[in-house]
Amino acid sequence: MFKQRKFVSSKGKEYTLQFPGIRKVTQIRDRAKNKHGVPSDERIADDVLEHVVVSPKMRIEDFGDDIGEFNEVIGAAVKFINGIEDDPDDQSTGS
Repeated sequence: MFKQRKFVSSKGKEYTLQFPGIRKVTQIRDRAKNKHGVPSDERIADDVLEHVVVSPKMRIEDFGDDIGEFNEVIGAAVKFINGIEDDPDDQSTGS
């Protein structure tokens, strides 16, 4: 099983993030770039919500007009798949 981490947003909503594997992370990074090599926020968010945020399952539209929650969740998920741990006492599970 891939490593998981619980993330609680500043609004108290809990999310489960799961590392999808190095190949999938690499694919997410590659797909996120446009033809000029510039990352697309929309593509990153779509892929992160599909492959990294495993609970609750969400799409961009599910955040409604709450851009703060959206940015916080996507930011935490991107940091997680890049190996950047915010909390040294995080609640990671798996191996």
